[in-house]
Amino acid sequence: MKVKSANFLAALFLGIMALLPLQSVAQDSIPPFPEVDTTKVDTIVIRAQQYKIKIIPRGVNLTVPKLTFTGTKPLIRRKKKFRVPSFWTRENEFTLNLSEVAFVNWNAGGDNSVSALGGLKFERNYKFRYFQWDNSLVIRYGVNAQEGRQLRKTDDAIRLSSTIGYRKDTLNYWFYSVKANFNTQISNGFKYPDRSTPISRFMAPGYLFFGAGTSYIPEGKGFNLYLSPTSLKATFVLDQDLANDGAFGVKKAIRDDAGNIITPGENTFIEFGILINNTWKKEIGKNMVLDHRLNLYTDYLRSFGNVDIDWELNLNLKVNEYIKANIGTQIIYDDDILFNEVKADDGSIVDPGQPRIQFRQLLGVGLAYNF
Repeated sequence: MKVKSANFLAALFLGIMALLPLQSVAQDSIPPFPEVDTTKVDTIVIRAQQYKIKIIPRGVNLTVPKLTFTGTKPLIRRKKKFRVPSFWTRENEFTLNLSEVAFVNWNAGGDNSVSALGGLKFERNYKFRYFQWDNSLVIRYGVNAQEGRQLRKTDDAIRLSSTIGYRKDTLNYWFYSVKANFNTQISNGFKYPDRSTPISRFMAPGYLFFGAGTSYIPEGKGFNLYLSPTSLKATFVLDQDLANDGAFGVKKAIRDDAGNIITPGENTFIEFGILINNTWKKEIGKNMVLDHRLNLYTDYLRSFGNVDIDWELNLNLKVNEYIKANIGTQIIYDDDILFNEVKADDGSIVDPGQPRIQFRQLLGVGLAYNF
């Protein structure tokens, strides 16, 4: 009986021990095997390549290789030089106006003719803070050739101007100024058709204006007004024949009753008076520039209030870079220049003549080159 009880207890113990693992598995929520990861990995595994170690034999000397670059140039670092800014402005212009008329079997008639007018203009201007210096040189010369007559001069002028100005501050447009002007011509002038006796030559006349005053020069306006209460005007007549005749206001020669010269005429005539000079350059339209110059002078001693006038007005029309049209006028009045002089047979002057208004008009199309 005891043996059966012992066997029963042993069988019961083994049964209980067999049921314990099944109960723990059923109660645990963790799966017995891990789930498979479905994430794609793009990582590529590259295995390092093993290189064989080279053994340098005994007695071999290693040297540093020499590299040469024959296809390249050495790099040179250039130092940038400091340049002082220039306060000078300049203008160089050459103009040539041409006109031509030709007739072949023309029933209405006419003479073939060719005209040419050349000009040079140079300007050198300096401006820095309180100081300003303006310089200009203008040269003009024109000729006309017509069938059946000799070559004639149509224009002739040399004009040189220089003005130095100083102002107290940069906000002031009034300058203390000193101005010098010089005018003359290049070749002989005649009263056509008479070509035997010249009525003017180089430095006969020549005019020099020199004085001190004040200038009004607004910034960027192309306007310049010069006022001088103390200006010297010197008239030069270096041709003695013209000086003996008293041309252009100089004292003429003293002659005897037979017309022989006792005292030759003077070559210079000095005046002292007031000078007003005005220049204005304005672009009034596209490729249209108006250029104005006015010179007024009156003498204190000889004829105060009698004003000498030199007024020039030009309208420049720019067609393109090299072609330009020009319309210009000039008016001159000087009471020292007399016209219609009457001489007797012995050479004595019966009527010295009268001063008159001189007028010149120009219309031309030609070449213009700035350099």
